Amino acid sequence: MDAKVEQFYRQIFADLKISNAEDAAVKSYFSKINPPPDKCVWLRAAAFRIGSEFLSDDRDKNVQLLRCVNAVVHALEYNCLVPKKREHEDPTDELESKVADYYREILTDLSIDSEENVELQNFFSENSIPLDKLVYIRASAFKIGSEYLNDDKAKNISLFRCINVIVHVIEQRYFESKPYVLEVTHSPTQSVKSIGLNSSIQKALQHIWNLDHNRLTPDKDYVINVQKGKKPYQKFDGAPDPLFTSVERSAFQRPTYRTFIALLDNYVAEVGNDDTISSHERREIWSFIRAIMQTAPMQFAHKYCAAQDENIPNDLNGFSKLIYDIWFEPYKRSHRGKPDSSGFEHVFVGEIKNDKVTGFHNWIRFYLEEKKGNIDYRGYIKPRNKRESNIDSNDQALSIQFLWNGYEKFVGSSFIGVSPEFEMALYTVCFLIGEEETTVEIETGNDLFDLHVKCFKMARGKVGTSYVEIVG
Repeated sequence: MDAKVEQFYRQIFADLKISNAEDAAVKSYFSKINPPPDKCVWLRAAAFRIGSEFLSDDRDKNVQLLRCVNAVVHALEYNCLVPKKREHEDPTDELESKVADYYREILTDLSIDSEENVELQNFFSENSIPLDKLVYIRASAFKIGSEYLNDDKAKNISLFRCINVIVHVIEQRYFESKPYVLEVTHSPTQSVKSIGLNSSIQKALQHIWNLDHNRLTPDKDYVINVQKGKKPYQKFDGAPDPLFTSVERSAFQRPTYRTFIALLDNYVAEVGNDDTISSHERREIWSFIRAIMQTAPMQFAHKYCAAQDENIPNDLNGFSKLIYDIWFEPYKRSHRGKPDSSGFEHVFVGEIKNDKVTGFHNWIRFYLEEKKGNIDYRGYIKPRNKRESNIDSNDQALSIQFLWNGYEKFVGSSFIGVSPEFEMALYTVCFLIGEEETTVEIETGNDLFDLHVKCFKMARGKVGTSYVEIVG
């Protein structure tokens, strides 16, 4: 999606004007691509970033350009956001002039630091904007901003960034995402049996990959250093350096990433310890489930699974409860005491059993633990059917060996850079519809991966484990 959106923006901004027909085309474009809620901030920021490419030393043209960016932002808000519900409104006297004065004050030096960002948030908290003034107040940021445009491109780029920050604060304070609905149609004559189990799942899993607009881009949003490969039985340390060189941490503020990370400290690694869920932890789980069910991969997974198995709930609430039951409901893994494990804990968080690491198949968890110094990456495991020379920093699926707090994981495979909703969708589809081993090819754009998706059940239909085995 990213490259296509950027290309569309360049086409729109090229003539420095947006006609009524183009304005309708922009709204239609956003409606057609149906961006998930997690993507809206990127889409708006990209409008400013791509727009800045067209800045020149002609002030009048720069003003026209800024109006174009405002039109794109308005179309994005029109399609993707709705005003938050408020119990009552207490509009501030002389609001418009007060906002204009504040915009001038904050834009004067063409920068908004962290302290000013907090002040900006406080300003809009203390000065309530009526519903019928929201568009005007946002548009005023562009209008007042145009007063500071000049023939210095570097300063104008800084101004664009400042306006983007103002709009971001307004949207955070007064807007929320529209309920997300993925439009997917299923032929009434098409079924798993009629097209073949493996081929149907192959297409579904590739489609889930294609829908993951929230994943990070290798060598851009994150950089990994794979270092030396090895066989699982080899004991040498093939990696003196960490696996992750850098990760764009701002991505972790996206709703599905943020709610996923909030779950990671809810579990005790050693199998055999009580994993009873507290009320606070249960709220965190449901925050995560609600967040992922607002994304395209999980909505497609729901519709696909429901189309193939009449026992899978068609309604969102029913499917969400199923997700909770198979992934988060605790069960016994150690055959003693109280429930000490769950599918989510095993797959995404990792466990210690018999002095060895089990599960732990998530790159975000790995990165965060590596940053804390809890992980010693020891090299990647060579796939059976892939040349060592082909393993590099843009691979988005790896088998690796590592120590976690001194305990060894001989072979741990994981996708790299993908969103939490992608892995939840892929493993859920394979668990509910597939076999214990589902063979699939995933075309990532950089590579073609031959994968075996392993899914094993425990405790009467709950996820015991699920992971990918990289064949080639």
